[in-house]
Amino acid sequence: MNLAFISHDDCRQHKMGAHHVEVPERLHAIGDRMIAAGLEMLVTHYDAPKAAREQLLRVHDPSYVDMLCEAAPKADDVLVWVDGDTAMNCCTLDAALRAAGGTAYAVDLVMGERHHAAFCAVRPPGHHAERKAAMGFCFFNNVAVGAAHAMAEHGIERVAIIDFDVHHGNGTEDIFADDERVLFCSSFQHPFYPGTGADCKAPNVINIPLPARTDGAAFRAAVQARWLERLDAFAPQLVMISAGFDGHAEDDMAHFNLREPDYAWITKQLHELAERHAGGRIVSCLEGGYNLSALGRSVAVHIDELIGHG
Repeated sequence: MNLAFISHDDCRQHKMGAHHVEVPERLHAIGDRMIAAGLEMLVTHYDAPKAAREQLLRVHDPSYVDMLCEAAPKADDVLVWVDGDTAMNCCTLDAALRAAGGTAYAVDLVMGERHHAAFCAVRPPGHHAERKAAMGFCFFNNVAVGAAHAMAEHGIERVAIIDFDVHHGNGTEDIFADDERVLFCSSFQHPFYPGTGADCKAPNVINIPLPARTDGAAFRAAVQARWLERLDAFAPQLVMISAGFDGHAEDDMAHFNLREPDYAWITKQLHELAERHAGGRIVSCLEGGYNLSALGRSVAVHIDELIGHG
């Protein structure tokens, strides 16, 4: 079975200004690198549908969803800022609905018989979006929408969400802390934006705060010490990934020193976890990664491992 690759052109129309780092070219860089790496023939492309309101309300408050819908500008030359670094243009709402809906659709695909794994090349990202707040370039929490969809529509009782973005997945933690159906694991630079995660006491959250200049060896050692045994004991029926690649040494958004082999390694660990416990079912959703070359290369090795070539 090949990999499901979910995206949509609407995700390329969301723009937050000329000098913003979260740009449509991120998706172009991924597509170009996949062609160069010979991965295009190994995936099946799907258009991301828009999330239904019911799907959003499983993880977001109705008043918050209404606020975003009402705030979305209609004119193509208007930006509406909902957070200090998070803005909506006239295409943002459609893009955010596709990003969340595409992740739920990816769950549907891996729960079927055609695909064991899916990658959602969507933007805006989602892991900073809390139940009632947009922040950090994020509007709807895509991976949370997907996980809640899996539990509500497919009867999944245990979902593991692993977030290796260089920033703490505060939104996912806000939504799922103390929900025993979800084991949430997040690694991140600390102290750093958004300044959360170091003191969470929820029993279903395993945060790994790591210092600036953390390299691959330190990252792997922390994952082995803190995550892998707990993930095996949890025995997830579905593995979901918030796949952020802004911890790459070439990415100026943070101060980690990870490289492509480190992203391949963590992906292989999670793929093997899914094979042991979840029938191979794994859904990965793009989060950060802002150096275009490093992003393309990192996503390519990530997808290669999801396919199972490692």
